[in-house]
Amino acid sequence: MSTRVKKEYDLVIVGSGIAGLSFALKVAEAGYRVAIFTKKDKAESNTNYAQGGIAAVTSAQDDLDKHVEDTLEAGDGLCDPEIVREILRDGPARIQDLAEMGVSFSSLDDGRISLGKEGGHSKRRVLHVKDVTGKAIEDALLANIAKQGVTLFEHYFAIDLITARKARKLGVKVEGNDDRVLGIYFFDANRDRVVTVAAPVVLLATGGAGQTYLYTTNPSIATGDGVAMASRAGLSAMNLEFMQFHPTTLHSSDGDRFLVTEAVRGEGVKLIDAKGKPFLKKHHPLADLAPRDVVARAIDREMKRSGSPFVRLDTPNMKGDFPERFPNVYENCLKRGVDAVREPIPVVPAAHYSCGGIPTDLDCSTKLKGLYACGEVACTGLHGANRLASNSLLEAVVMAHRGAEAVCSFLETRRKTKITLPGWVDGDVPASDERVVLSHNLDELKRTMWDYVGIVRSTKRLERAKARLRNLEREINEYYWNAKVDLSLLEVRNLVCVAELIVRSALKRKESRGLHYTLDFPDLAEEAVNTMVPPLRR
Repeated sequence: MSTRVKKEYDLVIVGSGIAGLSFALKVAEAGYRVAIFTKKDKAESNTNYAQGGIAAVTSAQDDLDKHVEDTLEAGDGLCDPEIVREILRDGPARIQDLAEMGVSFSSLDDGRISLGKEGGHSKRRVLHVKDVTGKAIEDALLANIAKQGVTLFEHYFAIDLITARKARKLGVKVEGNDDRVLGIYFFDANRDRVVTVAAPVVLLATGGAGQTYLYTTNPSIATGDGVAMASRAGLSAMNLEFMQFHPTTLHSSDGDRFLVTEAVRGEGVKLIDAKGKPFLKKHHPLADLAPRDVVARAIDREMKRSGSPFVRLDTPNMKGDFPERFPNVYENCLKRGVDAVREPIPVVPAAHYSCGGIPTDLDCSTKLKGLYACGEVACTGLHGANRLASNSLLEAVVMAHRGAEAVCSFLETRRKTKITLPGWVDGDVPASDERVVLSHNLDELKRTMWDYVGIVRSTKRLERAKARLRNLEREINEYYWNAKVDLSLLEVRNLVCVAELIVRSALKRKESRGLHYTLDFPDLAEEAVNTMVPPLRR
């Protein structure tokens, strides 16, 4: 793969998870110049950490209507039924694509695909590669990217989108009066410089924003970069109050949160309290296979009731070979001093998946011409108020296929014009000891979000969070405009932007629905309405 950045591409993709890689392959196959930029190593993405699997109807004992019904039920009245059906219908074809690219899904002794069952699913429909499904998909896509000759640049941090509106404000002549994407500024971390890249189409596939919280299953890269950039480019955000907390992450005294896949409970493992008794039956008819929002709140209540810092997964009573079915979970538990064959796994909830994001149509397009979004950064209408387990990888690969087709059509018919971009102007304050302020700001932000914008909320807590974040935002942005950029500054800038958008979204929703539970409005509103939050600044 080339290491030299060209000044212009047909399509620039930000992010190297399942959404970005799948998108790139299809557009590159059509003969267009595609470049992928990723902020860390190419395999560092939320996809790589996805254990459970990818949900799709591939069994004669299952059907599309059941998958749709389960998705709508989990989404608590806020899913778009037409969009749900469209995306889920395409699932089997995209599974076949992955298989043809080299993803070897786990199979039974008789050769049939092994299908897991997770919370909220009425049937076994989760395809998996043991408990490392995301990594297997990521590896296969990267191998195909290399074969296709797509240019991939590592350690390039996307700073901001360059739009026609922004360029005109800076005195650059841009043809026409409309607003559209012209390119993007990247920080080259290896060379400590900013690179300006032109492109008529930009895809944001930047993943989620779990790092806004003190405890999360997400890798360090999940800092909400795409949503923040889109907001600064003038786009509204949708349904950001619905942050999914994964019910079961391994508890450890050092704060490390390793995800214990929901598929463990799909194999019959129960959550137990401090006395060793199952407790989920009293919270939901599906008990341990209830949707994630229900399970997370039940665990939260149980921990507060008992005073225990965790509950436990009763893995010693699982039928079957735990290390064989869940080798990744077993090994990581052992590393942290827990033998899941002989003792229950201590678990707690942690921030996991953002069900909201940049609103898109079914072709991944946004309100800004030339800007597309795919994967966790986007909000399609599939997940509603709570994502059904293992629908995320499915959504990413299905939407990437649809979006790539739309981009190819756009590139084929567009009138080519010369793109002139405004140059980057850096601050004049060098790195100094004052950078320690950023780490303090980051710690305060994460603790504020965890304490006041967590599993259970109230108006008073949200208002406190809003006030604290506003002060942090002013301090961080003042620093940004005067200092030379680096990775820590850019990430904190994005995190405080997204955190503020999350809080504003949560304050607008005067009900409890799905992942948003507030003590002040414990009931459902009569009408299910999406939350739209305008950009913080343009």
